[in-house]
Amino acid sequence: MNKLSKTNFQTKCVHSGIDEYEYGSVVPPIYQTSTFKFKSAQHGASLFAGEQKGYIYTRMLNPTIEAMENAIAELEGGHKALGCGSGMAAVHTIFAALTQAGDHVVCSAAVYGPTTTLLNTIMKKFGVETTFVNTANLDEVKKAIKPNTKVVYVETPGNPTLCISDLEEISKIAHQHNAKVVVDNTFMSPALQNPIAFGADIVMHSLTKFLNGHADVVGGIIVVKDELTYQHFRKTLNQLGGVIDPFNSFLVHRGLKTLAIRMERHCENAQKIAEWLEKHPLIESIRYPGLKSHPQFEIGQKQHKGSGGMITMELRGGIEAGRIMMNSVKLFQLAVSLGGVESLIQHPASMTHFSMGKEARLAGGITDGLVRISVGIENVYDLIADLEQALKKVEDAHLKEIDVHV
Repeated sequence: MNKLSKTNFQTKCVHSGIDEYEYGSVVPPIYQTSTFKFKSAQHGASLFAGEQKGYIYTRMLNPTIEAMENAIAELEGGHKALGCGSGMAAVHTIFAALTQAGDHVVCSAAVYGPTTTLLNTIMKKFGVETTFVNTANLDEVKKAIKPNTKVVYVETPGNPTLCISDLEEISKIAHQHNAKVVVDNTFMSPALQNPIAFGADIVMHSLTKFLNGHADVVGGIIVVKDELTYQHFRKTLNQLGGVIDPFNSFLVHRGLKTLAIRMERHCENAQKIAEWLEKHPLIESIRYPGLKSHPQFEIGQKQHKGSGGMITMELRGGIEAGRIMMNSVKLFQLAVSLGGVESLIQHPASMTHFSMGKEARLAGGITDGLVRISVGIENVYDLIADLEQALKKVEDAHLKEIDVHV
């Protein structure tokens, strides 16, 4: 029995992926090496033949990387995991492993912009067709599935609109048609959502975000449920070459140790900020999974263990109001990405989702005036004060489009 199988999530964050190391090291050593020496010619041959377990070449497997992979597989309730050089390397590996020319993919319309671009360009060039739908609407998912559908790819909450998709029901629909369910769980992290528990076949994350948590790593991870799938994905990843390196794996594994307590603060801060913003007269609309006004609030309550650190909002005055706000914040940093200890703010239509094109953005609910914030772990009242002074700058600009009295 896995020694961590009966422990709580907080304990798993600290101890997952840790083994007994030479010299009694408490943390996994960094094996910063490209290749590994064989004990003999026979030993090398047996490793390549798969007759023995061991390490050959870091692109194929490395102890530091494997420790991080095992930790995240444990946290997600999966069998094994595969570390990738970026979140997009993980996405590319998934579609390369699961599809071929003539296949069809159903994908969330509200999804990370480069994922849409990958499907509409590279995968389309290789003969894979994609239908983008609002996966929060189960009827749209059902109607989109075709006889050649191989993958239903869901990002929930959706990026950046925070629409929430019912993973249990989508998994039932997909499996009735022998399609695999892949879930991008980046926005929630395994601390708040475990898609495998709701029927998903594969889970991916951008390690860059909450799992690492410190804005100093670029990486991705794929978690699978069984050995057969793992071996197939491992061969695909080795051929594509988009692997993560040992040092970044070490940093991610270190970041995992504080994941549980970081996510508690992200959620606590975001809830208070969302409630404050919801009452502000300059806010046209706001989406946060922890607000009862969220259209899929009940689904979120069913499958989330917390509401996360991401908020999206539309300001009165549209894109110009958002520009003034983003240029006026002092603690919130104007930068893309998310999930770090610091709070960030950005404009999806001109930044993270620009590559999608306006038509695809609007289909996914990404309007030109949408502003996305990633709430960090700073003092929440300092963050609210920063937003308040920035919104005051919007008010003082006397934008003609704004018709409010404060």
